[in-house]
Amino acid sequence: MVFGLGLSYADKKFKTDEDPRLRELIDTLPSVNCGGCGYPGCANFAQALLSNEAKPEDCPVGGNNTIQAVGALLGIEVKELVRQSAFIRCAGGESNSSFRYKYYGLHSCSAIMQLAAGGSKSCDYGCLGGGSCKAACDFDAVVMKDGIAKIDKNKCTACGMCVPACPRGLIVMVPHKSSVRVACNSHDEAKVVRAGCKVGCINCRICEKVCGFAAIKSYNLLAEVDYERCTECGLCVTKCPTKCIVD
Repeated sequence: MVFGLGLSYADKKFKTDEDPRLRELIDTLPSVNCGGCGYPGCANFAQALLSNEAKPEDCPVGGNNTIQAVGALLGIEVKELVRQSAFIRCAGGESNSSFRYKYYGLHSCSAIMQLAAGGSKSCDYGCLGGGSCKAACDFDAVVMKDGIAKIDKNKCTACGMCVPACPRGLIVMVPHKSSVRVACNSHDEAKVVRAGCKVGCINCRICEKVCGFAAIKSYNLLAEVDYERCTECGLCVTKCPTKCIVD
């Protein structure tokens, strides 16, 4: 009885009033608890919003409707988000790549990286096919096809959890509306690229030469798209001799 009375007194003495907006914020957020905002769950993110430790834009999953609603609850102006989606910079599946040996083991890219030569695939930059990014995705946006991972951009919520899951740093966030992508991450010379992959970038710079908008350039032996300049004309896609630029 004494112990119970002590707890009752402590509850009254140290009780803190909950911000009435907290429950509304939690109800407004997507409630998927994916961690894309950098917090363990939506409730933690809501607390961070109220203490000004986070911004509504930190939640990419909810989209513009959600962040605008959160901004209205907080009484602040929120910038409109440009929708992003993840992209895996590799098209070198089993049908396009050569291999040093056959791998049998854990479905884990980190485990594969521990093997001889950093994995069975001849290309030192390509997708390992262990599916670590698929395991990290809570939205079923990653599929395994031809031994490599692919992103279904219509399912992708841009939570970004797949990005750190890739030990080779193949996954990047790009504008959702963009369709032109360079599906390669190799920085090797053309001879080495051709030996390991049929669809790798050989730094021929044809894409750079044919683009009339200076939207694609070669850096460190690899073509890269400037999405602010790209007009989606598709000329680089049709002219790429190895078909590493995809639409």
